Amino acid sequence: MKTSSMLLMTTVLALAACSGTPRPIVDTKGVDMNQYHQDMAECQRFAAEVNVAGGVARGAGVGAAVGGAIGAVTGSGTEGAATGAITGGATSGIKNDRERERVAKNCMRGRGYRVLN
Repeated sequence: MKTSSMLLMTTVLALAACSGTPRPIVDTKGVDMNQYHQDMAECQRFAAEVNVAGGVARGAGVGAAVGGAIGAVTGSGTEGAATGAITGGATSGIKNDRERERVAKNCMRGRGYRVLN
């Protein structure tokens, strides 16, 4: 595959992995909604501290190294490295995005909310 095609695919996968701001589903019955919105905003800021983009870059680097090594053995180092970079980047992005969701949910639970998801 061409390098430009691989770069495009990696970028698309990285962006897909970053689903945005996590928003836990909370049972709001009997909840002060002004306080709820303030708490949710604060928890989302905490969750945003999880570095999804950095995780994607690290995962892509590790994946490229592993894929390149496997590809070198099988006779296609460049293709193996590209495939490894895409796989590693996407996997790391998904993992870090889930971590971001976990942080938001734990924050809201810690503030006494009943998180449903």
